Amino acid sequence: MSAANATAPKPDAGTERPAARKPFRPDRKKHRFGYDVLGLVAFAVMAFPVYWLLVSAFRPNREIRSYDQTLWPSSFTFDNFVRATETRFFWTAIQSSLIICVTSVLGALVIGTIAAFAIGRFNFVGRRPFMMVLILVQMLPPTAMLIPIYVQLNNLGATNEYWGVIVVYLVSVLPFTTWMVRGFVVNVPRELEESAMVDGCSRMGAFRRVILPLLAPGLAAASIFALITAWNEYLFAYVLLQDNDKYTLNVWLMNFTTDRGTDYGGLMAGSVIVAVPVVIFFMLVQKKMATGLTSGAVKG
Repeated sequence: MSAANATAPKPDAGTERPAARKPFRPDRKKHRFGYDVLGLVAFAVMAFPVYWLLVSAFRPNREIRSYDQTLWPSSFTFDNFVRATETRFFWTAIQSSLIICVTSVLGALVIGTIAAFAIGRFNFVGRRPFMMVLILVQMLPPTAMLIPIYVQLNNLGATNEYWGVIVVYLVSVLPFTTWMVRGFVVNVPRELEESAMVDGCSRMGAFRRVILPLLAPGLAAASIFALITAWNEYLFAYVLLQDNDKYTLNVWLMNFTTDRGTDYGGLMAGSVIVAVPVVIFFMLVQKKMATGLTSGAVKG
């Protein structure tokens, strides 16, 4: 044995060899291109109804009723929007929708945030079954609960009243709101809350000054879901409200369908008007909403 071989260090038995570099596969680009095309096709399928709604809202009625439809209208008009805003009970429908939706969303955020804080911070008897109930409630279809809810509200004298519909919408969006905000509460370090309490804050004071600002992304995402659910709801508003001047905007759209036929131009314009408030609210909170849907935790 030579001196060089005697002095050369021997590799340890537990030492792993570096992983071999994977060979480049040119077919990966083809697969990625196929996924991109599939995504574009899915986007086109989902976006086409929205595009057709907008185009039809600005299309003249004679062109809407024509059998020769084109993807782009030959002329634009605002008569459909004028006719929609001049339809009966338009402004009262806006008032009803704002009162019902804003109240139910704010109530769901307040109650859901407090409930999420209790679930995420405290261990109490029945905590796990309560969390399971929150998930199971979301599986029940609204139509299955329509008759029991109507009977109960009728016995309480809540039919044809705003507060009856508000209670229904509040209960509908509260489980999801609680579950979503709870995911943010459990990711807030307990040390932040304990430090605030050591400095003299009460538990609610620490929650309001320390925890609540960190929950802004989750609250934004939950508010969008709650607003879309309440704003687009039709069945309960139609059944529980009986006066035309109390109908919400979704029920108000029925005015464009009469015994003489359907005013498709006014219906499309009215649908655009109904969708505008949700779009505006989404644009205002989109940054926090994106953070809330993707992070789900506190950066530390």
